[in-house]
Amino acid sequence: MTESDQIHLDEPRAGLQRLIARFGGHAYDSHRHETYGVGLTLWGAQSFHYRGTLRTSRAGQVMVLHPDELHDGHAGVPDGFAYRMLYVDPAAVSQALDGRPAPFVPEVVADDAVMAALLREAFADFPRSLEPLAVDALVAGLADRLTRRSDGMVKRGKGSMASRAVRQAREFLLAEAPRTVASEELEVVTGLDRFSLARHFRAAFGTSPHRFQVGRRLARAQTMIARGIPLSEVAVATGFADQSHLTRHFSARFGLTPGRWAALTRSESGP
Repeated sequence: MTESDQIHLDEPRAGLQRLIARFGGHAYDSHRHETYGVGLTLWGAQSFHYRGTLRTSRAGQVMVLHPDELHDGHAGVPDGFAYRMLYVDPAAVSQALDGRPAPFVPEVVADDAVMAALLREAFADFPRSLEPLAVDALVAGLADRLTRRSDGMVKRGKGSMASRAVRQAREFLLAEAPRTVASEELEVVTGLDRFSLARHFRAAFGTSPHRFQVGRRLARAQTMIARGIPLSEVAVATGFADQSHLTRHFSARFGLTPGRWAALTRSESGP
C-alpha cells in the first residue's frame, strides 16, 4: 500500500452505495460483489482481470461489473489511478424495470457519456447523502442505461410464484442477516425447494442466497471497521465465528483485508 492509497465510502441508501478511491499500484485481490459495480475512472488507468481477460479503464471511461463476477484491480500506469464507483443492488434495478431480470452488460469498459454523466451527478455532493428522490432517479437512469447496453437476450420469466418466493427469501435474509440461515428455513418461508430457490434467486438478483446474506453481514462489518471498532468485536457482531473467519470472508468480498480497509478509510484527504 502506498501513502496515497485511500478509500471513501458512504452508507448504503435504497440499494445504492458510493465509493471514491485512488491507488498507486496494487488495489484489490480477486473478489466478487453481490451488486453491480458501475464506475468512472477519474485519472490514470486501472486494470483488472474479469471473465478471463485483462481489462483497462482509462480516464473518462466507464466500467460495468456484473454481480458475482470475479475481478481484481491494480494500476495500469505508473502514476496510479482514481475512480468513482456505484454499487447498485440488482433488486433495485429489477424493480426499476418493472420486475424484469437485471440485465447483463457484455462490454465491461466503454466510452459511455450517458453513464459518465449519471456517475458525475451521483457524486456532485459527495459525501453528503443523496436525497431519496435523487436516489430513485439515479437508479432508474442506471437501469435504463444498463438495459440499453445489455446483451439483449430475452430471459424466460420466473412466474408469479417464483417471483414472490425470491422476494420473500431476500426479505427474510435481510431480516436475519447477523446469523446463519439454514436451507430448510428458506424452504419453509418461500415454499420452493432449495435448488429451485437458488436458481430463481440468481436469475433475479445475480448471486446466490448465501452470498447475498454474507454480503449484508460484511457491509455492516465494513462500516464498523471504518469507525475503529476492534476486529474481534466486529466478528462477533456480524455473525462470524472469530476474527480469522471474518478476515477470510471480508477479503473474498472486498479484495483486501480488514486491516488494510481500516488503514485506507482513515485517510483524511480526498482522491
